[in-house]
Amino acid sequence: MLKKFWLPVLALLMFAGSVFAAVDVNNADQAALDSIAGVGPATSKAILAEREKNGNFKDWADLERRVKGVGARNAVKLSAAGLTVNGKSYEGPATGASKAGKNDAKATAKAAEKGADKGTEKAMEKGAEKGAEKAPAGK
Repeated sequence: MLKKFWLPVLALLMFAGSVFAAVDVNNADQAALDSIAGVGPATSKAILAEREKNGNFKDWADLERRVKGVGARNAVKLSAAGLTVNGKSYEGPATGASKAGKNDAKATAKAAEKGADKGTEKAMEKGAEKGAEKAPAGK
């Protein structure tokens, strides 16, 4: 009785483990690449053709550079779905700020510039008022 229960459960667990197994872009065939969410037949063919033509991919940046349609945003999704390059998941660009970080920096710079402009305007107004007070009337 117990065998009838545990045997299917064990088989199910083994199958579930294989579904979430990582697929390395340098070793995978077309079927394995197509099993990754976000990789369709066109992308898998492009990956295989590029790998055949110019050899294995060194890292994620190499994959992004050589295969059209695989960019940083797509690489994050593919890595989360189980795609690896030389056994490594995508970690993002090593240097440079993110797009959001760049936008935040621009917004901060603009706000500082506006604040400086307002401060300058106020100082000029105060200086003009003081100058008008000190100037003799009628001259």
